[in-house]
Amino acid sequence: MNEKKIAEILLKVKAVTLSPNKPYTYASGIKSPIYCDNRLLISHPVERKIIVDGFLELIEQNNLKFDVIAGTSTAGIPWAAWISSKLDKPMVYIRGEAKQHGKGNQIEGKILAGQKVIVIEDLISTGGSSKAAVDAVKEAGNEVVACVAIFTYEMEKAKKAFSDCKLFTLTKFSALIDVAHKSNYIDEEEMEKALAWNKDPEGWAKKMGF
Repeated sequence: MNEKKIAEILLKVKAVTLSPNKPYTYASGIKSPIYCDNRLLISHPVERKIIVDGFLELIEQNNLKFDVIAGTSTAGIPWAAWISSKLDKPMVYIRGEAKQHGKGNQIEGKILAGQKVIVIEDLISTGGSSKAAVDAVKEAGNEVVACVAIFTYEMEKAKKAFSDCKLFTLTKFSALIDVAHKSNYIDEEEMEKALAWNKDPEGWAKKMGF
């Protein structure tokens, strides 16, 4: 699995865009030189097949033994569906929180206590929502073998969040910035600005004068 090839795909379909000099503002208020919307990938059949194959290769290379594929709601659901179909494995999906009506499920689909689960995510930012999905599976009495995602911002918060759970990603922030620089998407100064962001996301804008 070539992380730079995956990074090239993310840039090509504009699932990831970079703007170090006119940063994006997230819902949290944090300003960032990068914006990621991996949901765009599902509309590109050729590229999404490469992503699915990357997931399958990563699962095989790391010898991940499991019973059920679980997609996070909503972005992880299509990837979990394609992966589970390829591997002939059961699939479930994990809501952000338990339903407030009906059976009050947080995990939708059939899963039995004690089963081994791989959680599929599209993006790891701070790791908070992804780790909450992992914890929901554990609380249901299952073992989470690993969380597998397309892309990670490589934030320190995420590393701490996943200190007790294996996390694998197809590509990462530093690899994508390297690809973007080598392809002249960003210049040297913009690359340095972008690389400084994930070391201190909260303080980056002030340091950069935004």
